[in-house]
Amino acid sequence: MTSVVDERQAPTRFVVPLSQASGLSAEFEGVGRWRAFAPIAAWLLLAGITAYWPQQQDFERTREFAALAFGFAGLLAIGAVFGAKIDRFGARLRRAGPWLVVLALLGIAWELVTAKFALLPPPFFMPPQSILEVNIDEGWKIAECLAHSALLLGNGVVIGGIIGFVAGVGLGWSKTASHWGHWGHPILRVIGPLPATAWLPIAFFAFPTSGSASVFLIALATGIPVTVLTWSGVSSVNTAYYDIARTLGASNRFLVLKVAIPAAMPHVFVGLFMGLSGAFAVLVVAEMMGVKAGLGWYLQWAQGWGAYANMYAALAVMALLCASLVALLFRIRDHLLAWQKGLMRW
Repeated sequence: MTSVVDERQAPTRFVVPLSQASGLSAEFEGVGRWRAFAPIAAWLLLAGITAYWPQQQDFERTREFAALAFGFAGLLAIGAVFGAKIDRFGARLRRAGPWLVVLALLGIAWELVTAKFALLPPPFFMPPQSILEVNIDEGWKIAECLAHSALLLGNGVVIGGIIGFVAGVGLGWSKTASHWGHWGHPILRVIGPLPATAWLPIAFFAFPTSGSASVFLIALATGIPVTVLTWSGVSSVNTAYYDIARTLGASNRFLVLKVAIPAAMPHVFVGLFMGLSGAFAVLVVAEMMGVKAGLGWYLQWAQGWGAYANMYAALAVMALLCASLVALLFRIRDHLLAWQKGLMRW
C-alpha cells in the first residue's frame, strides 16, 4: 500500500550557520561583520604606521609600541573569533568595538602629528611611544607616587565622608542638632561655596605637617557636600513613613537606621560624588604646594624639568585613578540602591 506524504507535513530542514556550527562568533555573518573586523584593522593600521612610516627624529620604544598595538589587534581577533563561546566577553567586545576604533584612530592621529610630521614640536608634544617609555623606565616611581596619592585621598575622603554623613543625619533628624543647624546653616552657606584650596595657607599654618594639612583639606572638600545633601535627604523623608513605622511599634533607633538613612541614601551618594570630584582637585593642589610625594608632586617635578612626556604619563594615571574610583562608587551605589539601578550612570 502506497502512502502519500503531504509536503506541508514533511519535516523542516534546519540549516545551522557555519559560524554557529564551528563555535565562531556571530559577528562574521551579515551586517555585523564590520564590528568584528573594524577594530582589528584600525589597530593593525596603527601598528603599521608606527613601525614603518619614517619619523622626523628617533624616538625610543617605537618598536615596542608598534608591537603592543599589533598584540592588541591579535587579542581582538581572538576575541572576535571565539567571543561566542564566552558570552559576557563577546557582548562587551561588541559594545566596545566603536570605541576601540576611535581609540586607534586617535592614536594614529597622535602618531602622525608628532612623530611622523612633527606638526606639534617636541618636547612640548610627545608621541605615544614616549609615554610608553616613561611608563617602562619610571613605572616604579609613578607607582610609588600613585600609592601616596591613593593613601592621602583615601584618608581624606573617608574622614570627610564619615563626619559629613554623621553630621547630616544628626542635623536632619535630631531636634537639638537641628537647633544648632539653624545657626550652622548660614555658616555652611558661606563656607560651602568656597573651594577647599582657598584654605590652603591656613591649613598649612595650623597643622604640624603638610600631610595632615592635605588630609584636612580633602576631608573638608568631601565633608561639606556630604553633610548638606545628607541633611537634605533626611529632612525630606516623607513623614508618612515614620507614622507607619511608629504604628507598628518602631523605636527611634529603628526609624533612624531603617527608615531615615535608607531613604536618604540617594542624596548621600550624590554628595559623595560631588565630594570625590572636589577632593581630586584639592589633592593635586596640595601635593604641588607642600606634600613631597604623590602624582601632583610628580606633575610639578616633571614640569619644572621640562619632562613633558612624564607629565602626560602622570596625567593619564591620574585620569585612570579618578575614573576608577568614580566607577567603583557607582557600582556600590547600584548594589546598595538596587531599586534605582541605572537611574544615574557614569
